[in-house]
Amino acid sequence: MFFIRRPTPEAIARFLAESCHAPLSYGEPGILEHGNRGRIRRLDDESGTIGHGARDLDNARTALRTWKHFSLGWVELHPPRASIEIGTSVAVLIRHLGFWSLNGCRVVYHVEAGSGTRFGFAYGALTNHAEAGEELFEVFMEPATGDVVYRIRAVSWPQATLARIGQPIVRMLQARFRRDSLAAMKRAIS
Repeated sequence: MFFIRRPTPEAIARFLAESCHAPLSYGEPGILEHGNRGRIRRLDDESGTIGHGARDLDNARTALRTWKHFSLGWVELHPPRASIEIGTSVAVLIRHLGFWSLNGCRVVYHVEAGSGTRFGFAYGALTNHAEAGEELFEVFMEPATGDVVYRIRAVSWPQATLARIGQPIVRMLQARFRRDSLAAMKRAIS
């Protein structure tokens, strides 16, 4: 949903309430983990070292649980302290190029290694999102070095007409989000 000016808190609350009942914009969750029968059209994958050792890994897990990777200034999560429990719906408010957009997403699965060295979650775009697809946010420790890495993997394709028309701009904003999210995670654990 696109807006010429910032939506009011009431408009955001209505959108979020509608998002709780909206279906995913693609088939079954797990498109990133399982390939989902060849539906991956465009895979984005970005990662970077954000720390070192068990303490930084614990801080990185906490940062993901509290959505610190969305502390970007031009992107807001609603509600701000949403749970990452499977089934939680969120609204992502984005300020870009002189207008605003609201995009519905739902937490669809978690990733966690038995030894606790990998942790993350994925959310899927809902039918009221400009794009269709899924995004995974995870942190893990490299066994050989002890480096703590933050990684974003996403697969998406345009759903809204404006997103289809503006694909080069959408791709630029997606790349900016990945870069800024990595920087936010570095800040969150330092």
